[in-house]
Amino acid sequence: MATLSRLPVKMLGDLVSPRALERILQDAAQARGGSLDTIDPGMLEDILKKEVFKRLQLSVPAPLAKKRVSEVLNEIMKSTQERLLPNQLSSLLGLEEGARRFSLYFDWPETQRLRGVLSVARQEEKEGRDISALVQEGQNLIDTMDRRLQEGLVEQGQDLAELRATYVRVQGMGGKDVRRLDTLIGQIDEAQKQGTLLPGEVERARNLTFNLRKALESSVVQTVENPAVPTSATILDPDAQARVLALEQEHAAQQLASVEREFTALLQARPDLRERHEGLRALQTQAKLTEDVVSGWREALKTERDALLAQQREQFARLEAELSRVQAGADTRIALDSARHLLDSGSLATDELQELQAMHEALQAGVDARAQLELQRELLEIERSARNVPGASAELAPLLAEARARLAQGGSVDPATLWSVLERRMGAAAQEREDFDARADRVVQEYDTVRHLAGETTQRLGRLADTLRAQRRLGQLSAQARERYAQTLADAEALLAEAHAEYRAAQEVTSTFGQDALSGLLDVFDFEESTPPLASNPDPALAPPPPPPSGGSSPASIFDTLLSAPATPPTPAPVPVASAEPAETWTLEGGQIRQGAQTLSAQGMAALLAQATALGLHRLDMGDATHVWSARSTVPGEWRLGRAQNWTELDEQVGAWLDTGLP
Repeated sequence: MATLSRLPVKMLGDLVSPRALERILQDAAQARGGSLDTIDPGMLEDILKKEVFKRLQLSVPAPLAKKRVSEVLNEIMKSTQERLLPNQLSSLLGLEEGARRFSLYFDWPETQRLRGVLSVARQEEKEGRDISALVQEGQNLIDTMDRRLQEGLVEQGQDLAELRATYVRVQGMGGKDVRRLDTLIGQIDEAQKQGTLLPGEVERARNLTFNLRKALESSVVQTVENPAVPTSATILDPDAQARVLALEQEHAAQQLASVEREFTALLQARPDLRERHEGLRALQTQAKLTEDVVSGWREALKTERDALLAQQREQFARLEAELSRVQAGADTRIALDSARHLLDSGSLATDELQELQAMHEALQAGVDARAQLELQRELLEIERSARNVPGASAELAPLLAEARARLAQGGSVDPATLWSVLERRMGAAAQEREDFDARADRVVQEYDTVRHLAGETTQRLGRLADTLRAQRRLGQLSAQARERYAQTLADAEALLAEAHAEYRAAQEVTSTFGQDALSGLLDVFDFEESTPPLASNPDPALAPPPPPPSGGSSPASIFDTLLSAPATPPTPAPVPVASAEPAETWTLEGGQIRQGAQTLSAQGMAALLAQATALGLHRLDMGDATHVWSARSTVPGEWRLGRAQNWTELDEQVGAWLDTGLP
């Protein structure tokens, strides 16, 4: 196929089967007195606007069909203007360059098949045969690997952002694990810049961050008095314990996802194992999955893979011997080379062996061997395409089994029926993708309205917004990339709701403490301008400290000018005993209340303390019209907050707890 006509097949292959698109283009070009080899941009544009647009409307709404056709036309125009349509497809240069690009990913089935295609194509070219079909297959493999690489880079970029955020939190712990994490982050960052995947390094960095975060959370203890024992004991703080459990669930979920990536080929080949794996995913959603369960499952899958690998090697040896008795064509040699390379590297070759088995059966069929082989290949193409379309594999599995059984008995099969089922699912997936993109755009736009809060929630939302931008730019999605896109959207939308709640709480604080006090906070403190002091308060116990001497101001000094009291609280004004009330306390983390009453004032203080964390502060003393407030932080992002009617009551009732965290 000519290079120009490849663009529609490449860009619209997720809506209509590539075979159907090729036929449409071929028939339309012939109707205009041309062919795919002689098609020009003007003719292709006309075909896209008429025949292809009409065909797309069978599976997707007209607006979406028009949008996708327009994208192809824009790409054709861009490629033509930049002269990006060379004739290198008539040679092997493009394939050899692609093979070098992806040589690191030797465990990918596409990499091994490309090696087989190159080997056979070189031999065919030496013998003077036409290699255009082989070059076309090689280019399709390169396109597939490029999409897989881009999806992997988006996921690796998201992992890198989370690793950096965790490193900031744990770097104060010191030690060899922290230094090792720093080194791994540097290696992953360099690989990301070069467009290279390092899954092993990412996995090791994840394990390190889990252990470091767990150690950090486990260091938070509280003292409890035991009447039966003359001394007090320390136990893990309940809030910290809850966070440790959440960390363990998060780590177990990451491990399960890693297992799924590692054993994808096995899970595709064994539906019974896939069903058991889905059972573990159900445990994950119920927060009942443990690392030990995942480790046991990984070992079980290794055993199953080794057994299946031995069976496939035996099957390959038998098929290779039987096919060697006949003159093998280019397709047979490619399938043999691909299967051999995969099995030798310890990878499963389920699809390749299925293709070889189909070739063997077709050769045994005699006179209709070529026609039967073509049908078997088309069925395999339908099966492969269905894997990346939600719901398609489950619906097509019995239909494909029935079609193969009919072929084995010498019956006829019409693949058009199967393609129609697949294309219907493709249309639904394309509309779902449109919905994903629209939701991603909304999250990114609304994130800009709350990004100035700069708390932990907003920082996490910012990282997810970056990931959504990258996922939004991806073209056709694999099943795994589509699932990750959906999960990122769900997480980002939940954080966006939290960020909006924090913003509303911050506005409540503004109304409580005065607009002048918080306008700078909500703008992340404009350090270039002077900041007005808090509104005056007639009660000297609540009066703010005087401004610092003139000179350069740091962020902390500006914040203290706004909200801090002197290190030694001023003598409080006499307070009638009748008005006394117990002091209130809260514990906060990442701008969220972990313990204490969920009042609007407390929520506003949570947002304010998130700003203080961003500025590196660890102590604040404040006052409003009726109460005084004091906050302490010993771990970045975590605060102890107390409130009373005056400084004396606050110090007597909760001062020790504020300073040490102990009752």
